[in-house]
Parts: sequence; structure tokens; C-alpha cells
Amino acid sequence: MEAPKLYRSAGLVSLATLVSRLAGLVREQVFAVMFGAGLAVDAFVAAFRIPNLLRDLFAEGVLSSAFVPVFTEDLTKSGKEGAWRTANIVMSTVVLVTGIIVLLGILISPLLVKAIAPGFGKIAGKWELTTLLTRIMFPFLMFISLAAVAMGMLNSLHRFSVPAFAPVMLNLGMILSGFLISPLLAEPMVGMAIGAVLGAIGQFAIQTPALRKEGYRYNFMLDFGDPGLRKIFFLMTPAILGLASTQINIFVNTQIASFLPQGSVSYLNYSYRLLFFPLGVFGVAIATVSLPAFSKLIATGDNQGVLNSFYSAVRLVFFLSLPSTVFFCVAGKPVVSVLYQYGKFSYQDTVNTASALLFYCLGLFAFAAVRVTVSLFYSLKDAKTPVKISVIAVAVNIVTNLLLMKPMSFRGLALAASFSGTLNFLLLLRAMNKKMGGLDYRKIWSGFAECLIAALLMGVVLWIFLHFYHLDLSAARLSQKTTEIILLLLIGAGSYLISARLLKISELDQIFTLLKSEK
Repeated sequence: MEAPKLYRSAGLVSLATLVSRLAGLVREQVFAVMFGAGLAVDAFVAAFRIPNLLRDLFAEGVLSSAFVPVFTEDLTKSGKEGAWRTANIVMSTVVLVTGIIVLLGILISPLLVKAIAPGFGKIAGKWELTTLLTRIMFPFLMFISLAAVAMGMLNSLHRFSVPAFAPVMLNLGMILSGFLISPLLAEPMVGMAIGAVLGAIGQFAIQTPALRKEGYRYNFMLDFGDPGLRKIFFLMTPAILGLASTQINIFVNTQIASFLPQGSVSYLNYSYRLLFFPLGVFGVAIATVSLPAFSKLIATGDNQGVLNSFYSAVRLVFFLSLPSTVFFCVAGKPVVSVLYQYGKFSYQDTVNTASALLFYCLGLFAFAAVRVTVSLFYSLKDAKTPVKISVIAVAVNIVTNLLLMKPMSFRGLALAASFSGTLNFLLLLRAMNKKMGGLDYRKIWSGFAECLIAALLMGVVLWIFLHFYHLDLSAARLSQKTTEIILLLLIGAGSYLISARLLKISELDQIFTLLKSEK
């Protein structure tokens, strides 16, 4: 995929993802207003993490990445008829496997909660609530897995907007449940758990009309000997082992956080959700359009085209993620305050969440670049290399967590995640250099240096503005805080664009050229 096509497709996905992330921020605001940062939110975060971790294993993290190269190859060589058969077999297998997991998970939820958050047992009612929420949310896994397969099919067909918009349904389900279901229940947080399941159903359902328009019709079909299914299983197996190590890491992180002061889990969750806004809008969007593009180029044997697409994708990640990092570092407290500081969410909660965000966002560029780089490995049908590197990164993250948890509390967990994410990206680049016969590092790191300098110049301008425009966030009105955020965004965007223009960053020129051609 040439740079203009990559930018156009990524822009489309980014726009749809932006809507989804805005809905996600509204969802987090509902949590903050209704529940603050205490027992109930800690319980929900821990409970939702269990089916969410399984989603990474069986749905969006592994299944879609393994499915897209195989489905794209079938489309290229056998046409839609052969691809539809593979899709039906995969869909039917997902229903069977996840159905069994859901039933088993509901039965053993108490044991799972004790494993993931042993510290909750020390606080009256916290373990019991977490167990109840876990049981309610387990069916989420089946529907979100089906949604992931549908997303992979549409992306392979270069239909990016609908699957990118689909996560809005998950957020919408939880937002509406917060207002319509939670007030009717003795334990309001149960309503949010019900909303998560309803949202997952909606995320799958909204993609089905687009698939039908492409000619797809679902038929239950099990064939464990199907070559396409075997290829997917071959790609998934090492990736599941690698993600299992990642999930162990997350379990350890949650265990550590459960022993930290009350609210630590909430601070990390709220800050990570904010981090995921630019990560989803930019990093995930670029990785999403890159995977089918890489797969098609590899299927046609165009290795140089693959490398050129990779350089364009990674440089675009830097161009978009580095200013986001600097913006959050400088303006984290105003952002958290205007989004969350309502109801039971206090100013001290804002300070703590912003401090966690600062350390998380240091690894934003690496988190986004890892997604693009891993997509290239999957396109090459190599799932083993990212797995090996992931295991190393996970081990480093766990050790760093243990070293930093005491001196830095929850902030240390965020910093450890950034450090291990950066290490992951560097090791992936080293492995890709060996596999592809030599990467042009100059094309990668020159883009990083240019974008970092432009972002730092933007950060200086923002810091000067905040120094003179001092607002007491503990007492300021919403209108005042909103005005401050708007000014920060305008000044930040303007200063970054000017800096990028002065530094002659090529990505900016390509974006402007694309915008002119669209007119």
C-alpha cells in the first residue's frame, strides 16, 4: 500500500475510531460521575478484565490477526466463494469453543477472582461483587469473538469504516445501561455489567448488514480438517502462548495493584483509557489497514512494497503519537479534570490519574508501533517471533513492576508498562531486520527524531501557556476548564503543525497533498 492509500484508509478508520473513543470517554465519565474511584469501580475493572483477557486470546488480539492473512489469501486465490466457506467454518468453531469457555467461566468465577485480585478479600463485599460481575459479563466473550471475525472479513474486503465504528455499540450499551438499568438495581454496578454484554451483541450485529451486502451468508459448518482452519490454528497457537505470558503479566499487575492503596486500580484504568484514545485513533487504525495491505503484497510476492508500506506506517505512527505523548505530559491534569472530575471523582483523584497517565504515555509511540510491526509478522505467517519477544518484554515488565511498586506506587506500574513496551518494539525491529534482509533504519529513526523535536517544541509552547494561564482545577467551573482545554488543543495543534512545517517533515506534506486531492 502506497503512502497516500495508507493515509486515506487510516484516516477513514481513525475517523470512525475517533467516534468510538469519544463514546468510550463518555462511558468513563458515566463511571466517574456515578461511582467515583473506589470499591465498585475497582470491582468492575477486575471483573471485566477476566473476559477481556480471554477476548485478547480468542478474539481481537489473536483470532483476527491470524484470520485476516488466511482469509485474504483465500480471496486472492479462490475468490469470495472459497473465502465464505473458511469464514463459516471459523464462525462455527468460535461459537462452539467460546460457548464452552463461557459456561466453564461462570462456574469457576469465584476461583478466577481470587487469582486475579487476592487483595479484594480484605475489604468487605469487594470480592463478592467482583465475582457477581464476572459471572454476568462472561457471555461478552462469545459475541465479541464473533464481532472480531466479522471485523477481519470486512477489513480484508477493504471495508474499514463499519468495523471501526462497531466498538461504539459496546460503549453505547454501557452508557445507556448506566442511565436506564443501573438506577433500577440494588447494586447499580450490575447494570454496567449487563450493558457490557448488550454492547458486545451490538458490536457483532452492526457488522452483519455490511457482510450481507458483500454476499456473505452464515451457515453452521464444522470441519476441523479444513486447510484454512488449520492455518489459522497454526498461527494462533504460538500467539496464544505468547499472549498467555502477557495475560500472566496483567494478572500480576492486577495482583500488585490490589495490594496498593484504595483507588489504585481505578487510577490506572482511567489513565489507560485516556491513553487508549490516541492509541486507538492512530495506532490501532494504522495497524488495522496495514494488516490486509501487508498480506496482499506478500501474497503477490512484492517484498519491497511490503517494506515501503511498513516504513510509511511506522513513520505515520510517530507523526501522530509523539505529539499526543507530549500533550498528555504537559496538559494531563486539565484533560483528566474536564473529563472525569464530577460527582464522586475528586480533585485528588484527578491528580493521581494524571500522574499515572504521564508515565503511561511515555510508551505511547512504542505501543502503537508494536501493533503495526506485529501485523507485518502475522502477514508473513510468523507468529512465533513476536511471541518470543513478548515473553521477554513481559518478564521485564513484571520485574520492573516489583522494583517500582514500592517507591512509586501505582505510578511505577504505568512506567514499567512504558519501559517494557519500548523494549518490545526495539526487539521486534531487530528481528524484522534479520527476517526481511535488512531494514533501512534511517527511514525509521529520522522520522522519529523529526517528530519528537516538533512535539517537544509544541510542549514548550503549551507549558508557557499554562504558566501564564493558571487555573485552579479544584474549584474552576466546567466552562472555564472546557475553555482551557479548547485553547490547549488549538495552541498544541497549531504549534505542532508549524514546527513540522519548519522541520519539513514529509508526513505533513503527504497529508496536505492527500487532503487537496480529496477536494
